[in-house]
Amino acid sequence: MSRGSLLFRCGTIGAILISQVILNLSTATAAESDWRQFRGAGASGSSDSELPVSWSSRKNLQWRTPLTGRGSSSPIVIGQRIYLTAFSGYAIDKDQPGDRADLRLHVLCFDRQSGKPVWDKSIPAAPAEQEATRRVIDHGYASNTPAGDETGVYAFFGPSGMVAYTPEGNLKWQVDVGSKTAGFGSASSPIVYQDLVIVNASIEGGTVYAIDKETGKVRWTIEDVLRSWTTPLVANTQDGKPELVLNQKDIIRGFDPQTGKQLWICDGIEDYIVPCAIAKDGIVYCLGGRTNRAIAVRLGGRGDVTETHRLWVSRTGANVTSPVLYNGRLYWSSDKGFASCLDAKTGEEVFRERLPTKTRVYGSAVVANGKIYTPTRDAGVIVWAAGNQYEQLAQNQFSDDNDPLNATPAIAGERLLLRTDSFLYCVGLE
Repeated sequence: MSRGSLLFRCGTIGAILISQVILNLSTATAAESDWRQFRGAGASGSSDSELPVSWSSRKNLQWRTPLTGRGSSSPIVIGQRIYLTAFSGYAIDKDQPGDRADLRLHVLCFDRQSGKPVWDKSIPAAPAEQEATRRVIDHGYASNTPAGDETGVYAFFGPSGMVAYTPEGNLKWQVDVGSKTAGFGSASSPIVYQDLVIVNASIEGGTVYAIDKETGKVRWTIEDVLRSWTTPLVANTQDGKPELVLNQKDIIRGFDPQTGKQLWICDGIEDYIVPCAIAKDGIVYCLGGRTNRAIAVRLGGRGDVTETHRLWVSRTGANVTSPVLYNGRLYWSSDKGFASCLDAKTGEEVFRERLPTKTRVYGSAVVANGKIYTPTRDAGVIVWAAGNQYEQLAQNQFSDDNDPLNATPAIAGERLLLRTDSFLYCVGLE
């Protein structure tokens, strides 16, 4: 082989290797900035990203994409794709909802960089889906945020069941998880744990299901799950062992996430549960109920741990929204429009202040780099600072979109994703 040929081959191989390294680095960067389930990794609702404090239809808006239908689920981000659920055909016009038989439930896929639609798949709603009552029509029939990984995206549509698609939009499986309904509709979001998709179908059948994510076969179930609209949480004990935490009426329960075996039980909140639990350093924090309670429990116990592992009970909590945890403080905005802060170590209230603009809040806040982003029904997104007192930084609204922000925001790297009934927005520093 001539010297020139050898140099050519070495150069070609070198170029291929460099290209592969660049591809691997870009893939790793995308994976690190993924937001694969409701409230992101560990359901923490937190990120270290530098997001804009203020934006509008003309400022820091990267793109806006029209949506096929309504919904209050959050977007998730996996690699270069964004996934979202929606509903169409029924209850789009709140005054004239139409025929329930026309209701369709969608899983939507978008390009992460441009927001352009990639695919739109839908299933007909089950006959068990409830009528568009005032309570249901506020949030609709696509309130459950999907979850996913590189092999698929998994969506829960209440009495219409679980559905799984490949990243290309091919149907993998459908699973029925119960057909019961309740006054407020369905809300719990699925999570992916190793080779399982875990979904809380308390409202639909009083059961939590663990489903093989490839085959759709049910691997284990948990029974007697009462009045729980919350999303399950997998969190680690202080020595790194994973536990599945489920907050339900009256009790908090811990399980082995691989087998569904119950590990411990703790006295909980005497009412229905909606907020998602959050955990850090082996301690789980659970909120819920119309009485607005909060409870901290140390993970890792066995049997009844009420006296041994329950650290505190607070009379300041949330009925609907989930908290974020930042620098030892729990923060949230209540459904009635109050910003609250608790000391995570003691459960003592730090402050509770009404948001300056009177509004209702159904979506949960996220926190990024010490700034809290609260979506509201009537006042856009209110940004406030994490600290010892309430300090508003900005109030952001899109002048040409009056839809409520019922969905919890998602964070994709240096971008904030917002969803209304009409549009999916991507906000980022210009």
